[in-house]
Amino acid sequence: MFKNKAKTGNNLKEKVSPKNFTKNPIKGTKFTVMISSAKGGVGKSTFSINLLFALQKLGYKVGLLDADIHGPSLPKMIGLNERPKTNNDKFLLPLEKYGAQFMSLGFLVDEKTPMIWRGPMVAGTIKTLAEKVLWKDLDFLIIDMPPGTGDTQLTFAQDVKIDGAIIISTPQELALMDVTRGIQMFNKVKIKILGLVENMSFFKGDDGKSYNIFGEDGVEKTAKEFDKKFLGKIPINTELRKSADLGLPLTYKKPDHEISKIFADIALKIKQDVL
Repeated sequence: MFKNKAKTGNNLKEKVSPKNFTKNPIKGTKFTVMISSAKGGVGKSTFSINLLFALQKLGYKVGLLDADIHGPSLPKMIGLNERPKTNNDKFLLPLEKYGAQFMSLGFLVDEKTPMIWRGPMVAGTIKTLAEKVLWKDLDFLIIDMPPGTGDTQLTFAQDVKIDGAIIISTPQELALMDVTRGIQMFNKVKIKILGLVENMSFFKGDDGKSYNIFGEDGVEKTAKEFDKKFLGKIPINTELRKSADLGLPLTYKKPDHEISKIFADIALKIKQDVL
């Protein structure tokens, strides 16, 4: 009986022991950076596309992969509604606009179609987007991740060589609870956190004063608590929102705008950390 128990115990240890996964770089790319929020509704996608063009302004070839299967927003934010072509029915060809490359599930399905999928289907789609897109000599691939710490994050962490992750959050405590979970997730899967960004940090009124609508310095304090870099603050800005709705990112349209300069500073920090 004791021998059977010992055998069962050893089998259980083998099942729960950590596995070593082979992480492959995404073909056609040099560096891959995840943009994560852990919490929904904090402006992660707007940040992703504006960081993309800030990196482009530094002279790099860039692409963006929208990995939010349940809520793809890239088609709207870049003003594209074409269906990607295939190369010999094996690889998807990314769409191109403003000198950058793009891929999203939103290009493959109707924008009003809900993705009512279970985990295995999500993981399978993520594998397709990670392995079956023919990116063309990119310096930086930005991956706009969905909120949370679930199947999509785990699939990328296990299968793809990621050069770093940026965590976006607003400063209020409810959002910061999820930031903490996100930091711990990336630490566990051994993905380097390049830094934290505080989005919607404040609103600047017509009187010139700054109003901390969602709290003050919450993300910077969290970064210090976990010994992570703090990359900067992005205020609430109407023009930033309008440009996203129009499919014309602010950092591309107006690189000298005060908000674009904040993104340029963050892009420079990413360049220095990754290269």
